[in-house]
Amino acid sequence: MDVLTENFSLYGEGFLGTVELTVYASLLALALGFLMASCRVAPVRSLRAVGTVWVTVLRNTPLTLLFFAVLLGLPRFGLVLPFQLFAVLALGCYTSAFICEVLRSGISTVPKGQGEAARGLGMTFGQTLGAVILPQAFRTVIPPIGSTLIALAKNSAIAGAFSVTELLGTYRTLNERGFSIIWTFVWIAVGYLVITLAISALFNVLEKRWGLVR
Repeated sequence: MDVLTENFSLYGEGFLGTVELTVYASLLALALGFLMASCRVAPVRSLRAVGTVWVTVLRNTPLTLLFFAVLLGLPRFGLVLPFQLFAVLALGCYTSAFICEVLRSGISTVPKGQGEAARGLGMTFGQTLGAVILPQAFRTVIPPIGSTLIALAKNSAIAGAFSVTELLGTYRTLNERGFSIIWTFVWIAVGYLVITLAISALFNVLEKRWGLVR
């Protein structure tokens, strides 16, 4: 307990840093995932190609390499931002590829006749997708989206290697102070457990309220 009680502010700072990364990157991932899923099912071939390239490249790129590309590559093009924002971009873009595929799988469960009926009523592709297809698809993909965001929370640990304040990075300071490395990591693990359980609880509530009854 001494590791936690004597360094509570340090753990708290790292915990809040991880929460902020998770929240902001999740919002970005959901927004980009929705956009790319819309491209993947769009009737325009060029949009489908954009969505396919986005998913293929990001799903097959190691997250650490993507961090290097964003944090070290973008400043070479004149885009200089705080490291935390770079980390949000890397995590959000990477996770958006998985969110996209989850949403696309949900869209495929909606009967094609519903989309055809909506178009027969004069609705545009955007109206059909937003008012008819996605509300039904969302109900089927609540659990996998939750699992994907839990993975994002754990992936945020990579940001600590790039000078971003987050929970795992606290071990370096505590190690320098001479505290037990085992108990240091035990309390770090507890912090991640709290975050992942909170995400799981949130999506359990969403599933009970809006999910399909199996």
